[in-house]
Amino acid sequence: MSFMQSLKTFFSPKDMSVGKPAVRIAEFAIPMLIGNIAQQLYNTVDTIVVGKYVGDGAIAAVGGAAPVLNLMLALMIGLSTGVGILVSQYFGAKDREMLSATIGNCTTLTAIGSVIIMIVGTALTSPLLRALDTPEGDIFRWSRDYLTVCFLGIVGTFYYNILSGVLRGMGDSVSALGFLLISATLNIGLDLLFVAVFRMEVFGVALATVLSQGVSAICCYIKMLHMRDVFDIKLKYFRLTKITKDTLRLGIPSGLTQAIFSFAMLAVQRLTNSFGDAVMAANVVVMRVDGFAMMPNFSFGQAMTMYTGQNVGAKKLDRLKSGTVQGTVMAVSVSAFFLMLIMIFGHGLMGLFTDTEALIDMSYGMMSILAVGYVAMAVTQSLAGVMRGAGDTMTPMWISLFTTVVLRVPVAYGLAAITKSEALPLGDYRCIPFSLLISWIVGMIIHIIVYLMGRWKRRIPEF
Repeated sequence: MSFMQSLKTFFSPKDMSVGKPAVRIAEFAIPMLIGNIAQQLYNTVDTIVVGKYVGDGAIAAVGGAAPVLNLMLALMIGLSTGVGILVSQYFGAKDREMLSATIGNCTTLTAIGSVIIMIVGTALTSPLLRALDTPEGDIFRWSRDYLTVCFLGIVGTFYYNILSGVLRGMGDSVSALGFLLISATLNIGLDLLFVAVFRMEVFGVALATVLSQGVSAICCYIKMLHMRDVFDIKLKYFRLTKITKDTLRLGIPSGLTQAIFSFAMLAVQRLTNSFGDAVMAANVVVMRVDGFAMMPNFSFGQAMTMYTGQNVGAKKLDRLKSGTVQGTVMAVSVSAFFLMLIMIFGHGLMGLFTDTEALIDMSYGMMSILAVGYVAMAVTQSLAGVMRGAGDTMTPMWISLFTTVVLRVPVAYGLAAITKSEALPLGDYRCIPFSLLISWIVGMIIHIIVYLMGRWKRRIPEF
């Protein structure tokens, strides 16, 4: 095989219904992991740059805007999940017609969704920030600027996530990785240019993120134009059909899960804000490092969804059990390794965001509480990925509803209430990470029980 042929194979869709499950999952998950780390750099670099060049208040502003942004992006999360599941199943079934129709329908849905979020998100930015008791002054202004720019430029973010999801559904996580690395590099350069040179403050980091994600979306689109050997791009496929209903049926539970999680985050963010600027900033730093700690879990979770989807489409259900075991073991191992690195170098990592020693110590302390939970989340994401790939997106949604709303929010406020004292009139701020840890561990236990019961297999479609 020539070098060019090898390169083409490397950047082409991969059939995960053949070969050793562990190898196929790793081939998909490792580029996915690198890509997720690169994507996490968007928010991390934003936070580092504003922390170093604007101040700790700007860190609080960017972090305080995140729950609002995530709430509005719930539609995108759901659509991306539904599309990814259908693409993986039709690709595994070698159904070119349905694969083409799925891709065309999702392109149209993305355009509609972008317009909706652009209008609704921009209109609700200030009311939602006030509902969260966001401190008036610079923090409120910076949060509003950040969200406004992100919502006005949402089309690039939407299309990158949807189109990269299509590529991953066909087993091509390498191309999506390459485009994301280009985008992440551009984002870092623009962050420094807009903030350090042009002094555009938080507005600058938001603009850099929007422009960079737009570039990655264009790259994905160009790549798909060169994949005519796998699917067709015709006008008739862009008309909304029954596939739209199937996409929403599979995607809405994931979108609702994200929305539920965002609502819970809004409730917890209100509690966080009550502890003052220092705790707000520390929580943002923890969440940025948390994003990296979670990357193995999300990557293997997505890999398990695509692996399961392709094997379901190919009617190779006998490969699901071995793939689940091997994928979960790899996810736990990689997560434990990442966790070890973060705990060893965590204090230094926190120092990247701020020079305030008290803030660094507070952030590291909160991170240490969450440590064990990351391994639990590796199991949760892997098993949830299998269920979604089989077509059961409702079960993970209900479990998420219970752990994030019914469990975490009351636990957070309850711990804050029982730890109140003369020294701590508002309670102990560590109630925030402790509530998250408890919800993660309970979520893992429930996912294991539900997976072993096997009712999720009833959602496997007939091809």
